[in-house]
Amino acid sequence: MEAPAMETSSYEETADWLRNHTDQHPKVAIICGSGLGGLADLLQNKKVFSYEEIPHFPTSTVPGHAGKLVFGSLQGRECVCMQGRFHFYEGYNIQTVAFPVRIFHLLGVETLIVTNACGGLNTSYSVGDIMLIKDHINMPGLAGQNPLVGSNHERFGVRFPCMSDAYDRDLIALAKQTAAEQGCDSFLQEGVYCMVAGPSYETIAECRALRMMGADTVGMSTVPEVVVARHCGMRVLGLSLVTNMTVTDYDSHEKANHEEVLQTTRHRAKDLEKLVSNLINKI
Repeated sequence: MEAPAMETSSYEETADWLRNHTDQHPKVAIICGSGLGGLADLLQNKKVFSYEEIPHFPTSTVPGHAGKLVFGSLQGRECVCMQGRFHFYEGYNIQTVAFPVRIFHLLGVETLIVTNACGGLNTSYSVGDIMLIKDHINMPGLAGQNPLVGSNHERFGVRFPCMSDAYDRDLIALAKQTAAEQGCDSFLQEGVYCMVAGPSYETIAECRALRMMGADTVGMSTVPEVVVARHCGMRVLGLSLVTNMTVTDYDSHEKANHEEVLQTTRHRAKDLEKLVSNLINKI
């Protein structure tokens, strides 16, 4: 039995509606994680749509996700930016979580930049570090919750897409260069992001297990969008902001909470926004 998925006509209708309501033709799309929607505020000549008014578009229900799709120019490049994303834990199926990425593909987007707030597993990381994602571990996907399950839409990509090159190495190198130029390479890391389903934070035993598997950070998003983007042939750059260190000691009294995530994000968001803005100028 196939998993429920969006009909191809739904993607077309959404893309057509957006084409009819904006004359911009973005080549770069940015998906903003928790508290990182300020990236969209940097755009000029903006055209803003709330998710509710876009046909077939889901809505975001999480604090720190404004729920707006913003078209505009950044450093002279036309971009589209999602102020807030969708999550599996909100009750959406995994195909719906990644729905906007196929819309971006139909609109002509070639490069996807994904950002997220995450928990640090690597003990050499610090709160406030920015991690370039070099690879991911898709825990829901390993359990069968992959956005490509079901009938393959040939117009988007092949049945069995490769994921060993999910994160574009040239874009990673460009991001490192840009970070060095703006003086934020001292808190720039490169590592593996692990997606879990959420919404509960991880137990101590789970954090220890993920660390043993090779994960440097953990979060509840990003991977479905990356999988669909690569299926569509897009180049992908992923950036994780470490907003808290995960608890791996049974004697610790620390507890992860979403307010801490948003507070840390506010502290470091400007650096991440500047990095993405300067990077887009070079893509």
